[in-house]
Amino acid sequence: MAEYQPISCVQHERLEFSVLRKIPLHLEYRQGLEKILHAVIPLDVETRSGAEWLKFRVAGTDEIIEIRLDSIISFVEQPAS
Repeated sequence: MAEYQPISCVQHERLEFSVLRKIPLHLEYRQGLEKILHAVIPLDVETRSGAEWLKFRVAGTDEIIEIRLDSIISFVEQPAS
């Protein structure tokens, strides 16, 4: 796996806020050469093994995924229903 490239503090804080407030996100990230787009519920942001990670549940499912923050292409808060 490539060396971890930290994301900006502003982006990191936005993700942490989304976790704390349970704000749904539209999340786009890289998985190998593939780009993935999901509506997600962020569950946790943590640091381990020299990298930062986001754990989320794919909206409408029970699927839990964890990705390194440097694989994130973009994320946007979903509008309230």
